[in-house]
Amino acid sequence: MNGAVEFPLDLPELSFHAAGESLVRRTVLPSGVRIVSEHVPGSRSLTIGYWVAVGSRDEAPGHFGSTHFLEHLLFKGTKQRTALDIAIAFDSVGGEHNAMTAKEYTCYYAKVQDRDLLMAVEVLTDMITSSLLDPVEFENERGVILEELAMADDDPADVANGRFFEAIMGDHALGRPIGGSPDTIRAATHAAVLEHYRANYRPQDLVVTVAGAVDHDVLVAAVTRSLALAGWDLSVFAPPVGRRSGSPVALSQGAPVTIVQRPLEQANILMGFPGLLATDDRRVTMSVLNSIFGGGMSSRLFQEVREKRGLAYSVYSFAPGYSDAGLFGMYAGCTPAKAGQVAELMLGELHRISEHGVTADEMKRAAGQLSGASALALEDSDTRMSRLGRAEITLGEFIDLDEALRRLARVTAEDVRVLAAELSAGPLSIAAVGALDPNIFAAVMATSVRP
Repeated sequence: MNGAVEFPLDLPELSFHAAGESLVRRTVLPSGVRIVSEHVPGSRSLTIGYWVAVGSRDEAPGHFGSTHFLEHLLFKGTKQRTALDIAIAFDSVGGEHNAMTAKEYTCYYAKVQDRDLLMAVEVLTDMITSSLLDPVEFENERGVILEELAMADDDPADVANGRFFEAIMGDHALGRPIGGSPDTIRAATHAAVLEHYRANYRPQDLVVTVAGAVDHDVLVAAVTRSLALAGWDLSVFAPPVGRRSGSPVALSQGAPVTIVQRPLEQANILMGFPGLLATDDRRVTMSVLNSIFGGGMSSRLFQEVREKRGLAYSVYSFAPGYSDAGLFGMYAGCTPAKAGQVAELMLGELHRISEHGVTADEMKRAAGQLSGASALALEDSDTRMSRLGRAEITLGEFIDLDEALRRLARVTAEDVRVLAAELSAGPLSIAAVGALDPNIFAAVMATSVRP
């Protein structure tokens, strides 16, 4: 493989070898179902995921929380299987199964031995296509989800993260909480969730990805058979749903500073700026910047805030990207009285990179960290399965380890400095949870206004 491989939506079959001699194959059925596999030599297990490109951002008024509700309800039983049957199917073979709701997709997945592929396909297909969405179970899960949200609300880092997204994204749908809020979950109706299910769980929405010990032909046959037995008419032609637009949207900043007062021993601080889209060519530059700035124990944030000054135990940076927006953030947990000082130090380090750049040693360490972490991550079939889903749903192209390393090698120190300058010129947002003086971030907000 030399360069990225595009995943056109109108191409029925695609096959190529990737780094490490893995074999990637992709089939688009006439019904719009997409099936992507990566056979990894020497593997004895596999991870399988059933994806729909619908997340919390896609919920319309009256449907807020529906995506998260469905994630729960699809485990609660089908026409053929009870919730216990679903659990036993995986537990009895030592497998794992779960689901995740994100802002732009939902995935139901399992990890099993290679010999249990057909079982995993049958059970996951049954869940996706034939969930009962029982009204009694719906009310039970309402209580479960409210408890889940209450648990998150007891975690100050989770609360700060939610407020931070609201601050950066403003009124954009990406600013809404993935799991919904207690109010939206209480207001959700069975009819609305059922409508959301029927509108978004169709053949043209479905992506199946498998990585590990998988034979693609066996996989396609199993998925096709199980979908047909579930009653999906695969003979009706339907193109796959289109990918989201990769055009950036203008974000209207929420409150620049949000402080949630709580009587805690530690303040949880999140601060940052709008960032890059998931498809931006500079994502690899962002990875290098993130590594140098706050991505490890040798990073500037860790060394300056923790090692030199002892002001925090946990301090790092992060940079999620979505189809039309992104953010660049930094986190620290510290004594409330030191929150202003820590915030100033974190912003100051970013300003120093934007003005003076990074060193050759830092570039070398970042390249080593990123290349090594990428290689180690691919030892896990979960990571490979998720990479296939991201390639199909978000990127529209597959990037293997060799291509990722080639792109990484092209990043220069000046690229990193320019990106840091661009980010730090954006509107700064701060979200914090703790027993904090309301004016503690006034100084750092003043320094964020650059001439």
